[in-house]
Amino acid sequence: MNPAKPIILILCTGNSCRSHLAEGVLRAVAGDLFEVASAGSKPAGFVHPLAVEVMKEIEIDLSGHHSKHMNEFVERKVETVITVCGNADQACPMYPGQLNRHHWPFFDPAHATGTDEEKLAVFRRVRDEIRQCFSAYADGRRDERKRAMAAGASA
Repeated sequence: MNPAKPIILILCTGNSCRSHLAEGVLRAVAGDLFEVASAGSKPAGFVHPLAVEVMKEIEIDLSGHHSKHMNEFVERKVETVITVCGNADQACPMYPGQLNRHHWPFFDPAHATGTDEEKLAVFRRVRDEIRQCFSAYADGRRDERKRAMAAGASA
């Protein structure tokens, strides 16, 4: 019997950019370890097209993603909540079974101004910052799991 994968919920206010970037990255690098989802405290109702575009550049498909409210997860056993903006951190409820909470704020690329290319550059920068942070997090969790398994095997 395989126990269910722990749920990691990534929260942002609008659930249109940062949380989807993080969800896509974390699912790509650690989908074997976790169920990954994202939501917002005030969902925008869409995933920003530039978020979809910059993730496609790194071969992560967000085209099937949609904006969700964080209350959709209140009845779920969420192991870890990661907030990627200050407003979501302040609005974040405790979820049943929640063991961990992290707050890693990133600039909201939806606020980028300038030409289309300048906006894309901001989305790419934020994507790369999120990829670095969430890849390191996944590596740490993977190492943690290996240590736990090794300790269990020697017991």
